[in-house]
Amino acid sequence: MADTEHPCVALDARAEDVHAVNDRLREAGPLVPVEIEGVRAWAAARYATLEAVLTHPDLSKDIRHWSAEGRRNLRDGGSIAQVVRDTSMVNSEGAAHRRLRAPLAKVFSPRRVRELRPRIEAVAGRMLDRLEELPPGPADLRREFAYPLPCEVIADILDIPRERRPELYEHAHVTTQMKADRRRIADARAGRRAVLADVIAERRRAPGDDLVSELLALGDDRLTAEEVHDTFETLFVAGHVTTVNLITNAVRALLAAPDQLARLRSGELPWDAAVEEALRLHSPIGLFPMRYAVRDVRIDGVLIRKGEAVLACYAAAGRDPAEYGERAARFEVTEPAPSHLSFGQGPHYCLGAPLARLQTEIALAGLFAAYPDLAPAGPLDGLGSLNTVIGVSTPTLPVLLGRRAR
Repeated sequence: MADTEHPCVALDARAEDVHAVNDRLREAGPLVPVEIEGVRAWAAARYATLEAVLTHPDLSKDIRHWSAEGRRNLRDGGSIAQVVRDTSMVNSEGAAHRRLRAPLAKVFSPRRVRELRPRIEAVAGRMLDRLEELPPGPADLRREFAYPLPCEVIADILDIPRERRPELYEHAHVTTQMKADRRRIADARAGRRAVLADVIAERRRAPGDDLVSELLALGDDRLTAEEVHDTFETLFVAGHVTTVNLITNAVRALLAAPDQLARLRSGELPWDAAVEEALRLHSPIGLFPMRYAVRDVRIDGVLIRKGEAVLACYAAAGRDPAEYGERAARFEVTEPAPSHLSFGQGPHYCLGAPLARLQTEIALAGLFAAYPDLAPAGPLDGLGSLNTVIGVSTPTLPVLLGRRAR
C-alpha cells in the first residue's frame, strides 16, 4: 500500500502516551497508513470514518481477503497475528459468522445477562472482602480487584473447573504484562491454550450442562474442533481482558475527578453513565485488527485497494473533537451519556457488551461504597501502558483503600 500525502506511521506497543499517538493519527487524515508489528494497514481513527469502516459491506473480517503481500510480514506470536489467525466468529462473515455466533447469542443476550446480576454482585462482594485482607499500605487495584472479578465471572459462565482457574488466570495475567519478554508471553499463551484444551477434552469425555458441551454437541459439521477451541478461547479472553481494562480505567478516571465521583455516590448521576463515559474517553480497546477490502473501496476520499487491511482505532475515535466538541478529551459524566463506538457496530458488535457494562457498573458502585476513602497512592499519570497495541490501560493502579465501610 502506498500513500504519497502521508508517511507511514509506526505504531509501538510500548508507547507511553497512546492518546498522543491517536491525536496524531486523527489529525493526519481519515485513513492513515501505519505499520504495526511488521504489517501495513490503514488506520481509521476518526469517529465518522471508523463508523463507515465498521459497517461497509466491502470490508470483510475474513483473512482470505487479505493480500499475500499484506500477510508476508505478519509476526508469529504478536498480538495482531493472534487475532487475525483466530478461527472463531471474530474473523468470519455472512453465513459462517451467523453459524458461529448463533450458539452464543442466547447466553450473552441482555436479558440473560441481567439475570446474572446477583451472581456478579456475589463475586464482587468476595473480591471486596479480599481487599480487606490485604496488608496495610498501597494496593494494586488492577491486580487485586479489576483483574480477578471478570476472570471469575467468565470462568463461572464457561464452567471452567475451579482447580484449573489459578493456573489459567496466571497465564492470562502474563500476556498483558508490559515488562514480560516475548518468550514468556508466548509460553503463557501456550499454557492458557493447553488449559482450555484440557477442559474441552474433559467435556468430550463427560458432557455437562455448560456452553462448551453445547458447542461440542453441535457436531463437526456445524463446528470443527479448531472452531470450538478458538471460540472457547475467544470467549475467555474477550470475556475478561476488556472488562479488566475498563474497570481499571474507570476507577482511575473517577479518582481524578472527585467532584463527579461525589455526584455518583450521592445518586445524582447513575453509575451506568460513568461506565459509558469511561468507554468513550478511556476505551479499553485501542485498535483492533483487521478488515480487508474485498474490492477497491473509497472511504472519505481515500482509496483502499482490494486486499489491503484496515485497523479500527476505537480509543482514537472516542476522543474525536469532530464528534464530541470541546468535551472530547475531558472526562465528564452526563445523562444521557454520549454515544460511542467502543463495542463496535454492525454484525460484529461485541457480543459481550451487556456483560462488560454490568460488571463494571457493579464493580464501581460496590468499590466506592465499600471504601469511601479510596484514594490514589501516587500520581495517576505515568503508570505505564500495556504490552499490546490492542488494549489500553495501565499495568497497575496503586491505591490507598482506607477503612472498609460497614
